[in-house]
Amino acid sequence: MMPRWLVPLVLLAIAAALPFGVSTYYVQFIGKAFIMGMLAMALNLAVGHGGMVSICHAAFFGLAGYVLALMSPGYDPASLVLTLPVAAAASGFVALVIGALALRTRGAYFIMVTLAFGEMMFFLFHDTDIAGGSDGTYVNAKPEIAIAGHRLLDLASPLAFYYVVLALLIATIVLLTVLLRSPFGHALAAARDNERRARSLGFPVYRIRLTAFAISGAIAGVAGYFATAQFGFVAPEMLGWHLSATVLVMVLIGGLRSVTGPLVGALVLIGLEEVLKASTDYWKLAEGLIVILIVLSMPNGVRQLWPLIFGATGDAATRPARVPAEANHV
Repeated sequence: MMPRWLVPLVLLAIAAALPFGVSTYYVQFIGKAFIMGMLAMALNLAVGHGGMVSICHAAFFGLAGYVLALMSPGYDPASLVLTLPVAAAASGFVALVIGALALRTRGAYFIMVTLAFGEMMFFLFHDTDIAGGSDGTYVNAKPEIAIAGHRLLDLASPLAFYYVVLALLIATIVLLTVLLRSPFGHALAAARDNERRARSLGFPVYRIRLTAFAISGAIAGVAGYFATAQFGFVAPEMLGWHLSATVLVMVLIGGLRSVTGPLVGALVLIGLEEVLKASTDYWKLAEGLIVILIVLSMPNGVRQLWPLIFGATGDAATRPARVPAEANHV
C-alpha cells in the first residue's frame, strides 16, 4: 500500500514528465483538461463546500476571456502580468455583485437567480457589438511576460503553456486546501450543514458565503483566461449555462466534498468524450449513459475509488469541521 503522503508527489511527477512522453496534441489536450478541472474546483467551492448551487460560473469563466481579448493590443501579445490580474479581478468583482443579490435567496430560487444573471451576461456579449457580438473575437497572440523587450515567458510555446497551467492548478489546489482547513472553511461548512446553528454560534453566514462565492468566481476567471489564451478565441458560448451545467456534472462525477475530486471528474469526462468521439457517431448518447451509471453507482463521486487505489481516505479538507471550537476565530 502506497503511503498517503507519497500519492500527490507521484501524481505531480507524472504530470511534470507527461510532455516528454506524448505528442504536442496530447500536451494541449491535458492542458485543456487541467483548465476545466480548475473551473470545476472553483465551482465546487460554491456548490460542494458552500452549498450554493450556481448555474452562472461559466459567465465568470467567459468574462475573463473577454477581458483578455479586449486588452490584447491587436496582433501583439498582451502582458500576462497585467491582463491576468485584471481578468481575475473582473470575474471576482462580478461574482461579488451577483452573489450579493443571489445570496438573499435560498434553494431553487438561488439556482434560478444565478441562471438569470448568467444568461444576462451571455446576452450582453451575444446581442451587442462588444468584441464581435455573437461571432466572438480572436486573440491573435498569446500573452507573454517581457521586460525591456526581452521575452521571459511566451505562452505560444505548448510546453511553456502546459507548465504554467500545471503550476496554477497546483496553486489552486493548495489555496483551496488551506482555505477549507482554516476557520473560514470550517465556518463555510457549518453554514452549509446547518445554517440556523451556525447563526446561533455567531457565524456571519452571509459574509462567509459571499466571500467564498467571490473567490470561486475569481478562480473561474483564471481558468477562463487561460482557456481563451489556449484557443485564441472567445465567444458568448463560453458564458452560457450549458457550460455551467457541464462543469457541474464534472463536480458530481468527482465528488462534492473533495478538493481535487472535481479535477478528477474533469479528467474523466473530457477523457471519456475524447475516447467516445473516436469510437462512435452516437458519442453523446453513450456519454450520457455512462455518466448516469457513474452517478448511480458512485453517489459520492469517483473519489470513492481512492481507498481501493491508494489506500487513502481522500482529501483531509473534507473531514467534518469542529464547529463550536472555530466559532470565535471567524
